[in-house]
Amino acid sequence: MEFSGLWDPEPGWLNTASYGLPPRPAWEALQAALSDWRVGATSWEPWDESTTRSRESFARLVGADAADVFVGSTVSAALAPVATALPDGAKVLTDDVEFTSNVFPWKVQEDRGVEVVAVPGEELVGAIRPGIDLVAVSAVQSSTGLVLDLPAVIAASKEIGALLVIDGSQAVGWLPLTVDGIDALVVHTYKWLMSPRGATLGYLSPRLQELCRPSAAGWYAGRTVHDSYYGSRMELADGARRFDQSPAWFCYVGAAPALELVEQIGVETIRRHNLDLANEFRDGLGLPPSNSAIVSTSLAGAQEAFAAAGIRAAVRDGKLRASFHIYTTPADVHQALTALKPLR
Repeated sequence: MEFSGLWDPEPGWLNTASYGLPPRPAWEALQAALSDWRVGATSWEPWDESTTRSRESFARLVGADAADVFVGSTVSAALAPVATALPDGAKVLTDDVEFTSNVFPWKVQEDRGVEVVAVPGEELVGAIRPGIDLVAVSAVQSSTGLVLDLPAVIAASKEIGALLVIDGSQAVGWLPLTVDGIDALVVHTYKWLMSPRGATLGYLSPRLQELCRPSAAGWYAGRTVHDSYYGSRMELADGARRFDQSPAWFCYVGAAPALELVEQIGVETIRRHNLDLANEFRDGLGLPPSNSAIVSTSLAGAQEAFAAAGIRAAVRDGKLRASFHIYTTPADVHQALTALKPLR
């Protein structure tokens, strides 16, 4: 598929792990909605159709039933109902560099005896032993780019009956994965799914839906939203939609076409493109190949060299982090390696 014209990146953008760049259909849809908003040209219902499209596209991307997908705004808020459903004294296992949106929701339960145990990523599977009630971990780690051995984690969690909660924010959009064997998969779409910040999508397994209380329920979680505006009568939707948070409309206006474009291109196609460029970059640094679109490396002076060359990447946990996505080009890789050549 020809990608030219779908994005307008300034050369040297190697920071999708911080935020993704909008494809043209998403950008144009958002500008049209903002123009309508400015003059009051429409009601909100046409904007909200994008929420339904986003829900359905996400479900297809991760192999879920759309009835088991909920919408929200942040990963931590999406995980709150799961955290509050944990029994007193439950034990949660996580990676010791896990992004805190998948740590703090469990940590704030410590006043009722919930214990959070953090281990290095390479020790995670071995630490899934009897006594662990829930495993909370990212499919791809933000700081290191480490790709989780998801089949092994699923198998180990299943063997002891532990719930499995996956943060897919650094994975979904470039790394093929499905919800098979997962109890909760929560994804903020502003990174690899290239959407406006504020559109979070999540999957809850039917068994987890039964365990959780929709404590953030509002009008949008009603069985019929137009009948849920006023009063004390509450009829919540069936399935995961009762866990919906009222969506930030414009975020989903941008998210729907971006997710649908990812479907159109194909996640496997995106994965191959990303890994080809990430491994070309790694090879230029003398690093072995990897299975991640995120490259994390210690190289003194790299941040300053990138800044001088106009290359935008990130520093996380004291290391340079470069990330490669579908709009990244071989020229971007060459520019980055040229900037770092004096340091190698």
